[in-house]
Amino acid sequence: MSQYFEVHPDNPQPRLLKQAAQILHGGGIAAVPTDSSYALVCHLDDKTAAENLRRIRGVDDKHHLTLLCRDLSELASYARVDNKQYRLLKLATPGPFTFILEATKEVPRRVSHPSRRTVGLRVPHHKVTQELLAVFGQPLLATTLIAPGQTDPMNDPHQIRDRFQKQIQAVVDAGACPMQPTTVLDLTGDEPVLVRSGRGDVSRLGLALAAV
Repeated sequence: MSQYFEVHPDNPQPRLLKQAAQILHGGGIAAVPTDSSYALVCHLDDKTAAENLRRIRGVDDKHHLTLLCRDLSELASYARVDNKQYRLLKLATPGPFTFILEATKEVPRRVSHPSRRTVGLRVPHHKVTQELLAVFGQPLLATTLIAPGQTDPMNDPHQIRDRFQKQIQAVVDAGACPMQPTTVLDLTGDEPVLVRSGRGDVSRLGLALAAV
């Protein structure tokens, strides 16, 4: 049975976030709100938790998982970023963008893409997620909370608890999210490539994008 933490969206209770962080440090999986939709998160360095995350989400090792980071200073530890990429990241973060970047050795191989050695990274613009990351003390491994067989992300924390209460260990309820996935940009080539159009508005980045 998953634990349910109802927190204020603008002033989340530190006591409840600490309890959720303890569950994550103990190898648990949690559903948390973000500025795009709810996400499933777990400890980056916990192999079993990462495997469970993929199983619950119904994806294989070729599906890019994402590192949720508090700010760009954390990104540098997990991805190789040149000056051009960094300027783009500064324009887009925090916000509903996910960037595919070349992973550093700090990222476990089982987490990065098996053939490309890449990883998704993002800095969410959501008070609760930011505070949880601060309490947790490091980035969280994440994936959009889309139930197997569905195409839209889940938005209602009560429905999330009912659907996954036997599979995840915590639900952090901060109310409804926008229910739209992030915009995904692949920055590993010479020019950025639009992988998925989502809530992030690429026009604010001033890019002429190719799409896959």
